[in-house]
Amino acid sequence: MLEQVLQPFSLFLLAVIAVYTVLLIVLLRRLSPAEKIAKPVIIPSPISLEDEQNAQTIQRFKDKADEAMRLNQTFRKFVPKQFVDHFAKHGSSSLELGRADEDELAILFCDIRGFTGLSELMSPQELMNFLNSYFLRMNDPIHQNGGFIDKFIGDAIMALFDRPNGENRDKSQDAIRAALDLRYAINIYNQHRSNSKYPPINIGIGIHFGPVIIGTVGSDDRMDTTVIGDSVNIAYRLEALAPIYHTDIVVSAQALDVAEAEQHFKYRMLDWVRVKGRKSPIEIYEIIDHMPPNMQKLKLANADLIAKGINSRIKQQWPQALDYFQQALVINSKDSLAIHHIKQCQIMQQSKFPANWDGALVL
Repeated sequence: MLEQVLQPFSLFLLAVIAVYTVLLIVLLRRLSPAEKIAKPVIIPSPISLEDEQNAQTIQRFKDKADEAMRLNQTFRKFVPKQFVDHFAKHGSSSLELGRADEDELAILFCDIRGFTGLSELMSPQELMNFLNSYFLRMNDPIHQNGGFIDKFIGDAIMALFDRPNGENRDKSQDAIRAALDLRYAINIYNQHRSNSKYPPINIGIGIHFGPVIIGTVGSDDRMDTTVIGDSVNIAYRLEALAPIYHTDIVVSAQALDVAEAEQHFKYRMLDWVRVKGRKSPIEIYEIIDHMPPNMQKLKLANADLIAKGINSRIKQQWPQALDYFQQALVINSKDSLAIHHIKQCQIMQQSKFPANWDGALVL
């Protein structure tokens, strides 16, 4: 009986609770986010004098580090990082005055032909713009082949190839590949110059491999890194021979031997010469991989005759030497190298030489 009385009351109570819940939900939805959740007010604590001093110290250290980084980057533009790495390889972590190490590496010289006449047609600012544009394009082929630029000498570039973890073969191959890439780069540069109505330019390259002394010279307030030795002189002189032999890349026999060039490059003998500043003569060759295929074929076709002619000239067998060079000219009637040797033989056979003459041409 009691259960029958309470059951309607329970249903009524449940209905009231449900209505109240619905009203509460509607009311909450109408409230703004700020009214729903009361955010606590955060009162910043006062910065102590010690904290402020620490912050200033940290910022000062950061500024000094940034300045040191900028100075380091500027320093590397004047002293190649490879010089520092080279000295580190020999146990020195700093560039102190008078430091000297001996090493074997490949040296490359590159020069613009006819630069004096070209520069006379430019204003000083035009000349600087031209040189910087030229050097910018010559830089990448050297660095991409493991070398670095030691000096800019007027319009000339002196580059060194001293692969830290490589063998001598790698160093010499790097230099020859860089020379080939320099030729490709100058061709692209001349295309841009032609589009701007500027005349094309040409370059000569000389490469030698041998021992050098790497060190620092100067005074207390002015110091410079340098590379000196007979090998540097030979590379420099070989570059100067490029226009005489009407070729692009002149390489010493030593550089070719070290590079094991027969397996990697195409070349032919140019001459047996004595360069300025050196008593012993050297064999010189021209690299021809960058030339058009038909020109490579012609140069290789008479390469053996050129070499035989030079060997006969050394022995003062003038008629036989001339015959070899004439045969070479028949194969390639426009071969400036064969023409050069014919002229030299005609002059030499009219001259008198000492009994110990070594057959070297003095240039």
